[in-house]
Amino acid sequence: MSKANADRKAADRKAKIDAARAQERRGATTKIVVAAVAVLLVVGGVVAAIALGGSKDKGTDTAGAGSSSSKGGSSLPKGATAMGAGIVVNPGAPANVPTLDLYEDFQCPVCGQFESIFGLQIKDMVQNNQVKLVSHTLSFLDNNLRNDSSNRAANAAACAADADKFLQYHAAVFQGQPAKEGEGYTDARLKEFATQAGITGAAMTTWQKCYDDRAHNQWVESVQEQSGKDGVQGTPTIRLNGKDVSLQGLTQQSLAEQVKAATK
Repeated sequence: MSKANADRKAADRKAKIDAARAQERRGATTKIVVAAVAVLLVVGGVVAAIALGGSKDKGTDTAGAGSSSSKGGSSLPKGATAMGAGIVVNPGAPANVPTLDLYEDFQCPVCGQFESIFGLQIKDMVQNNQVKLVSHTLSFLDNNLRNDSSNRAANAAACAADADKFLQYHAAVFQGQPAKEGEGYTDARLKEFATQAGITGAAMTTWQKCYDDRAHNQWVESVQEQSGKDGVQGTPTIRLNGKDVSLQGLTQQSLAEQVKAATK
């Protein structure tokens, strides 16, 4: 082999290595604690595909570990019956209706898409006592996005639950989700969501103290930990009477049919 050919091959190898390293750096920036994410396609209100696979990133198990270090208060928000348990939005629901568990992270863009399609429908189901809704607000994306917005938003939503405004706050956060993933939520923005949810006056003062003190933070972390024990692989995860609802091709009509079929 001539020296010129050897030099060219060496240069080619270096170029390929450099390109691979650049791709790896780009992937590390955009990876969201999942091994595979199928694109969420919204066509005529249809969720065409949502796939979340498990992976580990710097010690983080997908949807299994949170962001903070057990600081803050240990009180339970209204609607939660124990550490690790989600918030029961309508505890007075009839015994014959199915339980709908929602596992979401407020920084999850696919969760935002899910909320835009199914949020009002699920709210109507709650108001009409067609389901018992249990919300599990997770914070695993904080680890990968290198912020604490999921944890703080979950704390803020828990404080809103104390004011009987959980669903309203939940909707406001997803409606105000940043277009750029990882941008997160400022404290001021989270307070704006409280106002949008209808929290005012003395209730706002109480909400603010609850949020500032992180009164429910240990509960927030326990919900994240419990989700891993419950086998939640990513967000959103939807369960009807404990069984996963496939999001592949899910429509408002098919969700309503599944709820009806699960009603005793």
